Amino acid sequence: MRTARLPASRVLPQLLSILLLVATGCTNTPGSLPQEQLKNDAAREHAFLADLYAVDYFPKHLVDQGRDILVDLCHTLEARPPKDLDELYAYSHQATERFNDLQASFEAAGSELETAARENIGMDFAFIAEAYGFDADVEELIAPREW
Repeated sequence: MRTARLPASRVLPQLLSILLLVATGCTNTPGSLPQEQLKNDAAREHAFLADLYAVDYFPKHLVDQGRDILVDLCHTLEARPPKDLDELYAYSHQATERFNDLQASFEAAGSELETAARENIGMDFAFIAEAYGFDADVEELIAPREW
């Protein structure tokens, strides 16, 4: 049996992301820190990735994982509020890297994070930034995206 190996350039960012999420208590495991536990009213009530849920083309279990990434980002912002835009971008880039990793699962399921999905994901990143008091550039929020 062959095992897939990640290139070294991908391992360090993933490791840092995992360490940050564990340190803040945000782990993206089923049942951990649900959206209903968010302190920010707007984020708690927001329908993340609504456009993806509305179309059968996107596997719901994978959209759920994408929603979990966004909810984890919110929990991270609440546990360790960024002092400035640079810190916000660092957090959003970690979440974007997680979406990059999720892209392969979408492709394996016969789907992809295409134009409409990219727009919906980007809008939700922008929503999160605004909900937590930042006027951020959406392209910078998701700068490391590969989708």
